[in-house]
Order: sequence, then structure tokens, then C-alpha cells
Amino acid sequence: MKDLTHYRNIGIFAHVDAGKTTTTERILKLTGKIHKIGEVHDGAATTDFMEQEQERGITIQSAATTCQWRDHQLNIIDTPGHVDFTIEVYRSLKVLDGGVGVFCASGGVEPQSETNWRYANDSEVARVIYINKMDRLGADFLRVVTQVEKVLGANPLVMTLPIGAEDDFVGVVDILTRKAWIWDDSGDPLNYHIEDVPADMTEAVDEWREKLIEAAVEQDDDLMETYLDGTEPSIEELQRCIRQGTINLDFFPTYCGSSFKNKGVQLVLDAVVDYLPNPTEIKPQPEVDLEGNETGNFATVDPDKPLRALAFKIMDDRYGALTFIRIYSGRIEKGTTVLNTYTGKTERIGRIVEMHADTREELSSAQAGDIVAVLGMKNVQTGHTLCDPKNPATLEPMVFPAPVISIAISPKDKGGSEKMGVALGKMIQEDPSFHVETDEDSGETILKGMGELHLDIKIDILRRTHGVDVEVGKPQVAYRETITKKVEDSYTHKKQSGGSGQFGKIDYIIEPGEPGSGFEFASKVTGGNVPREFWPAIEKGFKGMLGQGVLAGFPCLDLKITLMDGGFHAVDSSAVAFEIAARGAYRQTIPKAGPQLIEPIMCVDVFTPDDHVGDVIGDLNRRRGMIKSQEAGITGVRIKADCPLSEMFGYIGDLRTMTSGRGQFSMEFSHYLPCPKNVAEEVIKEVKERNA
Repeated sequence: MKDLTHYRNIGIFAHVDAGKTTTTERILKLTGKIHKIGEVHDGAATTDFMEQEQERGITIQSAATTCQWRDHQLNIIDTPGHVDFTIEVYRSLKVLDGGVGVFCASGGVEPQSETNWRYANDSEVARVIYINKMDRLGADFLRVVTQVEKVLGANPLVMTLPIGAEDDFVGVVDILTRKAWIWDDSGDPLNYHIEDVPADMTEAVDEWREKLIEAAVEQDDDLMETYLDGTEPSIEELQRCIRQGTINLDFFPTYCGSSFKNKGVQLVLDAVVDYLPNPTEIKPQPEVDLEGNETGNFATVDPDKPLRALAFKIMDDRYGALTFIRIYSGRIEKGTTVLNTYTGKTERIGRIVEMHADTREELSSAQAGDIVAVLGMKNVQTGHTLCDPKNPATLEPMVFPAPVISIAISPKDKGGSEKMGVALGKMIQEDPSFHVETDEDSGETILKGMGELHLDIKIDILRRTHGVDVEVGKPQVAYRETITKKVEDSYTHKKQSGGSGQFGKIDYIIEPGEPGSGFEFASKVTGGNVPREFWPAIEKGFKGMLGQGVLAGFPCLDLKITLMDGGFHAVDSSAVAFEIAARGAYRQTIPKAGPQLIEPIMCVDVFTPDDHVGDVIGDLNRRRGMIKSQEAGITGVRIKADCPLSEMFGYIGDLRTMTSGRGQFSMEFSHYLPCPKNVAEEVIKEVKERNA
């Protein structure tokens, strides 16, 4: 049995370009996992193995890898930094016990770092901070430490100080041991020596060490008392307190270095082992029943308990679909059967592999605390729970933000349609923030995603990975129509063509229904002028016409139709005759009832730093938005507004420009409202031109 105290499940997350992937490469080199370091800018990094990642120099999907440091097993996930792929960060944080937040020494706390930090706070993940790129122009360690306090509202615990900066950066001082680590210029991370603190830094080191001890001893009342009496705690006692404070999220041990120049990474690895929690030290996962209510039970990390595992990522590669799972309790073995509580079906574990980016090692079994990939899963999706069929339970599922942007696509050639369907099916499984639907009105395939770059990359994957060439169209807004007046009317359908004819007469009232009511039909006919058996046919006739509005052919919503009276013929009346009568009545009366175009209104939730609130509100007003509320938080302000969907295309780009990339938003459909006259005229004109 494995010793779980020697496990660390960690993620590396940060803003684009802060050096996450480069740091991961250095860790793999130091732990002996790779022998040649691959650089991101050359497109050769181990964890960036997608073509699109190598070309753009960014990480798109989180990659998992495993390595050893000081007899500890580290399961590391390198996550993307770009805002359009935050979903990857969110789902990785959900299954990790600790993280390394990487910041750029010259760029500081950048927008995406804030988002990732917020996600990590929500998931209550313990973190160490690594301020990278100390060799960069404008690098300033203490400025970034201050930013972490002010922008993130976090409490950094400074553990190292840089020796020099920019071109003069040669190493770091470990404040706890009062030792200087100096690297030579060979670029080999193992070429370093340890010496005493440089004379010009002793004062600064003493000052920061005092702060460190004061923060650490707050975790232990007895130690605090002895410290106040003048006895300094031992390094082991301090490390124990720092570990406790880190796991409690009271502070975040903060390091500095330059991954690219191979300086300072060892101390970060030591911090992962010394201060981040092992799987047994994190809060147990709450279990819920099939309705989503908490049962009061928890999945505790114990190999002997019933199996509880969460699928957090699906990846399709040349060997088939890989399902990444985090095992919270129990164990799995090759060939065993597990229950997927979401589908209610059992699945057989084909093979179990330990991932190293896109290569793998076969395992015969895995247990609580492990992060592994399994092959052979048929219907498992992200967020599903796998458990012991004899002892079922569900872990708290993941909640994904709704996509905010959509485009229409169609295959360039007829034969590509089936191929495109298969490819999109695989892509939806891999990425829960990517949605595909068919527009009922136009028959087009609509892709929905988290931003323009997100959809851009999906189109790229469709073309290159799956070989489907598609044409990309402009997104369409789903307008609808309704009426504004109550009209009382009568319609007679008469047809005589030798033999039995058709006859149906109806008197009715058409009026606007309650918003959101859809279609209502009632009959007040008395005395048998329209026999009861024909009422359903009349309702069917009216209902069948709702899909074609009279203004621009958009579906008609919120109508109430009341059948008042009518007439029938003993021989010529039939259900078909009354259905045709209802259709004619719709065409005759709707134009008299003040038809009106209505547009979808979205509930928009915008997050912006304090200094851009005025710009964001002004911009929402220009988009015909109605501001509903403002809420101030530690890192910025949340603004909620109702905005027409037609005004929201391209908003993510404008918002990022306005807020220097720090703003974010999500939106979902709220309700329909009448279009302003000028907008309605424009839409109707456009539709008529398209159909001409």
C-alpha cells in the first residue's frame, strides 16, 4: 500500500506568459523525468503537445504529469492561462489539493491571475506563490508581493529574497535557514552552491525573517508564548507552523526565481513537499444523493472505503478516449466494473494509465489520492462520479459557466456533414464549456463557446485534427414576434367540389397572453354550434401557424385564443375543415392585432476592477442595457444588467480593451422584450432581403 502522506496533487496556474509551462519543464528536468528541456517559444515544451499550442506558444488544455522529489510523488497539472480556457483551470483546481500560483516579476498580478486566484479561493486550494522571471527587465519582487496583498486580498509569506534583479539576478536567499543559493551562468539548475547571506542583505533578511516568524507562530499558542519570552523556535517548529497556516489558507509561502535561467526552482519544489497538503489533509468531499441534496456523508481519503472517484477531464487521442479521474476513496483495478451515478449505468475499467503529458505508463491498479487516466469508458463525461456499484453515492458535481458567444458553421462539401457530426461529438465530450446546437429556424449548426479565441481554436481543431473544412457564418439573433391588441373576429372555411364539401365557421378572440405564457387556447362555445370533437382540431390549426410570424417569419409567442362560437354542417364539417379554418383565421387576424418584433434580453454579469466601473457602465448603457445592481468585492466590482443579445456581439473584446484585459463577463437568457422601432425595421428589412 502506498504512503499517502508522500503524495502531492498540485496544479500550476497563472496569467498568460507568466511562465507556467516553462516552470513545469524545469520541474520535470530537476526530478529526472526529462533529460532535455523543451522551450515554449520553440514549440517544444513537453506539456504543450497540441499543434495549436506549439504554434501559438500558449497552453490550451491542462496536461497531467507525474514525477518524484525527495521521496514524494508529485502529480502535476499544467493549466492554461488564457481567459477563454479558464474552464480547464476550474476543473483542475476542483480535483487538486494544492497549487503553485506563478506571477511575472515585471508584469505582476495580471487579470487572469485574479480569475484563477478567485477559482482557487472558491475551491479552497492551498497555494505557494512563485514570482518568476526575476531576470526580466523591470523585475521587482517586492512590488509584486504588495500587488498580491492589494489586488488579490491575499497574505503572502515571503520565504526567499532575490539576490540582484534583471541581468544581475544570480540567486535567492532562503530566509528560514539564512542561506544564499547562488547559481552559475551555465544554465544547469544543478550548478549552484550555498553560502552565507551577502553582507548588504543581512538587514533586509533579518527584517523579513522576523515577519515570517511572527506570522508562523500565530498557528501555535505555546510557541507564540515562548517566542514572546525571547526564545526563537527551531526551523522544524517553524516549518510545522508554516505548513499548518498554508493548509488553513491563512497565508501563502512566497518564492522567487527565474525558471528560464534555471534559478530558484528547487526551493519551490521543497515548498510543495514541505507546506502543501497531502490527500489526507484536505477537507473530505461532500457526497450528494441523486437529486443533488447533501447526504451528510463525506468521501474520506482511505483506500479501504467504498470507491468514490470524479471524472474531471475527457481527452481523445490516438489510443481512444481517455478519462482523467481523481480517486477520493477506495481503489480501482483493471477489468473491474464501476457505477456512473449520473447515467445509472455501469462501466468497465479497460486500462489504467499514469500520464506524462502525451505518453503513459500502464498501471494494474490505483487507489485513493491518485490522479490517473482510464481507457474504455463509454458514457462518462466531465463531472460524473464513478463509484462502487454495491455502495453508490455522488460527489458534488462541477458547475460550468454558460458559453457567451456563438457562430454558425456548415461543411464545405456535402460529404463532410457526417464527419463534422462525429468530430463535434468528440469535442463536446472533451470540453464542457463548448456547446453545439442546431438552429431550428435556419437548420444551421451553431457553436457556442467562452470567447472568440475559444471558438477560433475549435474551428482550427475541426479543420486540422478532424479534417473537416467548414464555412463560418455570422451569428444570428433568435428574434420572436407577438401581438399587442385584442381582436374579435370570425372566419368561415367553405369548399364545394362535387360530392361532400368542407365547411367550418369559427368566431374567436385573439389577444396578447402573459409574457412567457407561450400559447393558450380556450373554448366558450355553448349549445353545440361547434361540436366538442372539433375543438382539438381548431387548437391544432392555430398552434401549427405559430412558427410563422407575419412580420419577418419569426415564431410567434404569448398568444391567447378563445373560441366563442361558430357553425357546422352535418355532412360537410370535419376535423380537417375546422383545422383549415383556424389556419385561415390566424392569417386573417394576426396582422390586425398589432404584431410586434420582440428580442432576447440577456442577464449580463460583468466583473471589472474598481478603476474601470464608469467606463463599463457607460458602455452597457450605450448597448441599451439596464443596470440592475453593483456589488463591490476585494478585487473589483460586479455589475448586473439586462442587455439585448443583438448588442452583445464582440462585447468580450471591447470589455477586455476597456479594462486592460482584467474584465470578465458571463450572460444567460432572461426574457423577451419589444424591439425599439428602428431596430425592428432594420431586422425586418434584413430578413426580407435574405429571403428575396
